[in-house]
Amino acid sequence: MEAEDIKRAVWRMAHEIIERNHGLEGVALVGLQTGGVWLAEDIAGALLEIDGIKPPLGTLDVAFHRDDIGLRPLLPEAPTRIPFDFDGQALVMVDDVLYTGRTIRAALDALSSYGRPRAVQLAVMVDRGHRELPIRPDYVGKNLPTRRDEMVDARREGVDIGELVK
Repeated sequence: MEAEDIKRAVWRMAHEIIERNHGLEGVALVGLQTGGVWLAEDIAGALLEIDGIKPPLGTLDVAFHRDDIGLRPLLPEAPTRIPFDFDGQALVMVDDVLYTGRTIRAALDALSSYGRPRAVQLAVMVDRGHRELPIRPDYVGKNLPTRRDEMVDARREGVDIGELVK
């Protein structure tokens, strides 16, 4: 995917969010640190262009909620910032790449510390498969089958696939 493909995918996901929620009333976005933040910002911008409404936007760091603490270094990415009450709202969690589902599980756990949304939806730029948990995105920019030994990097400039360095 190139930059123009990313823009088209963001535009399409924004339309799907509006359609599924029958508008943007009671919808909020939370980007997962760090990869989901740029995508949440871009989706919020597209929603503003399409519907004239920019939903509340926050960020969430899930480092302390992961189930692999001790298996890999614990590195908080950036502070959580959710400057709005999302109780009773439809909350769209946004991440760049969906792989095993463990980051999303950690995000769901972390969100419970901040409130109780009416519904949680998931938007990702790339779904690469290999799920280890029963988690499925609601909005997908691109399904991109990969091998486990590949790495996927999604940015505004495009998506790159490379070999994991061992």
